[in-house]
Amino acid sequence: MHKSRVYAVLLDTPEPEAAAAFWSAALGAPAHPVPSEEQFTVLHEALPGLVTAVQAVDDTPRLHLDIESDDVEAETQRLLSLGAEQVAQWLECRVLRAPGGHLVCVIPVHSDPDLFESQARTWP
Repeated sequence: MHKSRVYAVLLDTPEPEAAAAFWSAALGAPAHPVPSEEQFTVLHEALPGLVTAVQAVDDTPRLHLDIESDDVEAETQRLLSLGAEQVAQWLECRVLRAPGGHLVCVIPVHSDPDLFESQARTWP
């Protein structure tokens, strides 16, 4: 058995500064660049309970979800069995394309352990 939950909604864009300024103002959420991960700008409390961030990408603008799991491999396999396909791997993150074309990343647990335990779903 393993557990997982949606951790983040990411706004991927090749124009991160303009996107962060727009979404910060539109959502009333202060934008905070992440110094240790320059491609991310967090929109503080834009979606309560979820990390919301603008991510700089060299690709088409899109939204994607991050799903955190206490067993990245098991969660990846679960999503693959549902029809996703793995398109990349970055560090411990598995990048999948869901049916319909949307991206989803499976990542190790990043949230507070108590929050993760209280909100995660358990899978066989």
